[in-house]
Amino acid sequence: MIAVADTGSIVDRLGVRLEPVSGADATALLGVALRRNPLRAHLLVSRVLGKHIPSDPRAVRAAGLLLGLLVADVLVGRPQRELPTGLLHAAARGDRAAAADLHAPLAPEGPTDALVLGFAETATALGHCVAEALTADYLHSTRREVPGMVPAGGFVEEHSHATSHTLLPADPGLLRGGRPLVLVDDELSTGRTALNTITALHRVAPRERYVLAALVDARPPDTDLVEAVAALGARLDVVSLARARVELPADVIARAAALRSEIDRRAELPTRGGVPAEQRRGGTPPRLEVRALGWPAGLPVGGRHGFTGADHAAFAAALTEVAVPGLDADPAERTLVLGTEELMQLPLRLAQALADAAGPDAPGVAFSTSTRSPAVVVDEPDYALRSGLVFAAHDDPADGPGRRYAYNIATGGPDGVPLDGPAWDRIVVVVDPPADTPALRSGLLRALAPHTRRTTLLVTP
Repeated sequence: MIAVADTGSIVDRLGVRLEPVSGADATALLGVALRRNPLRAHLLVSRVLGKHIPSDPRAVRAAGLLLGLLVADVLVGRPQRELPTGLLHAAARGDRAAAADLHAPLAPEGPTDALVLGFAETATALGHCVAEALTADYLHSTRREVPGMVPAGGFVEEHSHATSHTLLPADPGLLRGGRPLVLVDDELSTGRTALNTITALHRVAPRERYVLAALVDARPPDTDLVEAVAALGARLDVVSLARARVELPADVIARAAALRSEIDRRAELPTRGGVPAEQRRGGTPPRLEVRALGWPAGLPVGGRHGFTGADHAAFAAALTEVAVPGLDADPAERTLVLGTEELMQLPLRLAQALADAAGPDAPGVAFSTSTRSPAVVVDEPDYALRSGLVFAAHDDPADGPGRRYAYNIATGGPDGVPLDGPAWDRIVVVVDPPADTPALRSGLLRALAPHTRRTTLLVTP
């Protein structure tokens, strides 16, 4: 891990400032990191998303359910409910008791005649939780092509490192009809991606009502998505757990480029800790067991090709009756359940069930996911990405081979406290069959090796 000491921390020198506006405190929910993207300088890293930071799965799921309940309030036209912000802030800081208390009382509403659409890679589980809260149909975008399946639409994420996203419902009729469409993203920076998506879908499947939901709404005050959607002849409501303002210095792109260059130069120098964490590939995999997930035939494990409102109850039952018992969990083990890119919801729910079963005195269960997002790793106390693993893609992606990343695995969570020995007793890696390849074993599993005593590879149907 690279420590950069100069006239201040990396975040201070980048000059990005996050200011809470309303709702939950965005500074409790988000950290700041430096992107590896010439178009954007910073990355807002959520502590309740389960993507870049191993987090208590109950906090992650609770955040999604709370967002879904806010959507329910908007859809029926009642005042927005008051959020349990104290518990949410504490859970985001890693308070396991608060995460349990936050999660326990949340119950879905519905059924709701709406379609929920999860954006891109980061919001696949978040969108699923919103759909669960509404007992509604769900679909998330994908970057994986499937032979024989015809795309029903797509959108472009203009600021992203991988811009093209496709909608591949098994039933094309899922997107048709006049029912409300709820679009879910983890963070709204400009809202441009959402507007692109609404505009594209409205051409082929017009409707009267859209809702845009995010954990944090950080759009500039002069961004008026409501008027833009009204020009299409539709209504848009925007809901979030937190409103925030992001202040950027005028030279933020130049600052980011200079910081990346400085950190990369330091990474090339010998360090007392050996190879920088961002470049570490790992050694020989530890004890590895491979298990096939027991799962009811015909029940989707996620929303890549569609998930109906009726599937939510069956999904929960399958977890309890088949999936969790098949893992033979040991409550005494510090366990990480690691999803892979778009495959987030099943790993999240597995982790949440394991956390519930472990009890309050257990060392803890965390949830995280690998990602396509290239970002800078710096070992500083106030920096969001303190360690990182780099490995090759292992699912033959449509856009060709490339690097993938897993962050904060070596530090074992958001606190970044150095540990003696591996950060985890067990890491459960969840993949679907197209991602169960030799490249998985030589890439991700090898990269994880120094950080776990044993690895379980769980392959879905």
